[in-house]
Amino acid sequence: MTLQINFDQLKKQNWTERETKNALLLTDFVQQLMNNHDFEAVLKKFNNSKYRQHNRGIPDGMEALIKYIKDFVKRSPDYTYDVKHIYADGDFVVFHSHITMRKKDRGNDKKGINVIDTWKVENGQIVEHWDALQAMNGFLRFFFWLIGGRIANNNSPY
Repeated sequence: MTLQINFDQLKKQNWTERETKNALLLTDFVQQLMNNHDFEAVLKKFNNSKYRQHNRGIPDGMEALIKYIKDFVKRSPDYTYDVKHIYADGDFVVFHSHITMRKKDRGNDKKGINVIDTWKVENGQIVEHWDALQAMNGFLRFFFWLIGGRIANNNSPY
């Protein structure tokens, strides 16, 4: 069963109409990319030439992000992104989430990856992304250490 993001439970009453619209856009994007793994739908709906990546291990562009996630899903077909909180401030939307690679680890806060993703939205398009990852178990810490350090873009992480 595909993990579903429950936007109605996560939305905040104090968001403006623009913030709600941006948060809903990102919820759809994350659901399609991270949980449904529907890469064609993501490219069709969200691809734009402005997408700038601040995770130094991923090149700019939506195609590069999809390639990165596809490779991750090949290694971990049950990869999911469980959104715990959504925060919106103008053009910025922040997700606090728990990533797991195996179904049996879903909901176990000692497994997987704790992640904070921040996106910038302009005119209904996702144009920038930043993240901070915290591996929750020894294997993932080792995995990040192995793949860490390869810089795939010239963007500042800030």
